[in-house]
Amino acid sequence: MSTDTTENAAIIDNLINLLKKGNAHVSLDEALKNIPFEILGNRPKGLPYSIWQLAEHIRIAQSDILNFSKDSQYRSPNWPDDYWPKEVKPASEQAWENCISQIRKDRKSFISLLRNSADTLFTPFEYGDGQTLLREALVLADHQSYHTGEIIIIRRILKNWPV
Repeated sequence: MSTDTTENAAIIDNLINLLKKGNAHVSLDEALKNIPFEILGNRPKGLPYSIWQLAEHIRIAQSDILNFSKDSQYRSPNWPDDYWPKEVKPASEQAWENCISQIRKDRKSFISLLRNSADTLFTPFEYGDGQTLLREALVLADHQSYHTGEIIIIRRILKNWPV
């Protein structure tokens, strides 16, 4: 194994840990755990989003990043309208469970892309504007981290944190 491949593998391992665990903060999975269905649509005064809207936005954005990273023919949704749900709360408990399940499934798929990219992590995609898988992984982790913090703040305001 060359030094470059070893270094890339270490970078990939760190990116995967960042996506799964968050390292210096609570993970997205922890932030979304054990939330009573009844509070998912609550928007505390002065805040623009509910927990549902944030989780669904994370799902949509992550799906966009995943599909962009693996499909040269993929076309992103319209920003910002298609990235944010208009509904303040999920239509049903099943809709909530589907959102969480899809977040996990797409994260697993993105991690698979990372695991298979030791030689191409820094290589710009043949499409786009010079994006690389490394860049997309960092955007995904940064985005997830930002909104995880917002979810925790809302849960604190609603007296539902820590669990």
